[in-house]
Amino acid sequence: MKFFLDTANLSEIEEAASWGVLAGVTTNPSLYAREGGSLADFHAHIQRICEICDGPVSAETVSLTRDEIVAEGETLAELAPNVVVKVPVMPEGLAATKALAERNIHVNMTLCFTVPQALMAARAGARYVSPFIGRFDDISEDGLEHLGNMIAALNNYDFHHPVEVIAASVRHNQHVVAAALMGADIATVPFAVLQKLVKHPLTDRGLEAFLADWEKVKNA
Repeated sequence: MKFFLDTANLSEIEEAASWGVLAGVTTNPSLYAREGGSLADFHAHIQRICEICDGPVSAETVSLTRDEIVAEGETLAELAPNVVVKVPVMPEGLAATKALAERNIHVNMTLCFTVPQALMAARAGARYVSPFIGRFDDISEDGLEHLGNMIAALNNYDFHHPVEVIAASVRHNQHVVAAALMGADIATVPFAVLQKLVKHPLTDRGLEAFLADWEKVKNA
């Protein structure tokens, strides 16, 4: 499973990239707004992310009609060769995805919550499909069950182009573990979750013991 970072924070992206585990980045309007971003700086910000991370970088459209989504997507795709256009699942989004795919522009279809949505996204030409986990948990439904159903359904068929599942709306380590066991291609995670993934108390305890024993060696 590949790790994407779900953020628009440049410092977080730089740090994750330095670990050698960063395969891509996903952003959305909310994440960019959280960084205090302005409309005038948006394109330059996406380009900077693409310079830090040479993997797929998802930049989301905000238009609501197919022609506007396509035009916006074409503009975003011109920013860098690794930009992926993020489009919400809706009829206009499906039509736009078909048009963008025909232009060889990769699409990440986002806000997927059902098996039919995921299947239609893939049929329309989406390169990536993003089922959400945590938002199901927020309404007391099992987000992991829905993710597993979507992965199973997508794996049943040949869409005549690569389709990768991005486990999104990841809230904690167990989401990542379960997604990996289900066969999700990618987990896109907040930086706080990525930090927790590399931590374990037994690792910390073992390191402390090794260092303490080495001090004994140095002082012998």
